[in-house]
Amino acid sequence: MNVSVLEIFIENTESDEFEGKRVIEVGSKYVNGSVRPLIEKFLKPKEYIGVDLEEGKFVDVVLDAEKLVDHFGKESFDIVVSTELLEHVTDWRSVINNMKEILKKTDIYIYILLLALRVFPIMCLSL
Repeated sequence: MNVSVLEIFIENTESDEFEGKRVIEVGSKYVNGSVRPLIEKFLKPKEYIGVDLEEGKFVDVVLDAEKLVDHFGKESFDIVVSTELLEHVTDWRSVINNMKEILKKTDIYIYILLLALRVFPIMCLSL
C-alpha cells in the first residue's frame, strides 16, 4: 500500500463514521500495508470483514468482488472500504455496482483508489 493512501485515509476519516458499524473491505489481502488495523483499533466498528480473491492476511472471505451481492445480500453493510483494487479488476463497473448494492442506502461508502501512482481522494457518498 502506498503511504499516500494511509495519509489520505487518516486526514479524511472521523471516528464516528465507523463506530458501531458493519464494515467490509473489498480487496483486503495485506500487500505492503492496510487500513484495517487503524479502523479496528481506533475507529471501533461493530464488525469488519475482509474479502479478497485469494487467502492471506486480513482476508476473512475468499470471494470475487463481482459476487458480493450473491454472497452477502443487498444492503448488508454500513461501510464499504476498498483501497487500490479497481486497477486490478477486469470489470470495474460490476465491482462498483456490487459494492453499491451491499451498502445500506442510508450510510456512507468509503472508497480509496491508487491508480498508476496517482492518488485519488476518498469519495464519501451519502446515498
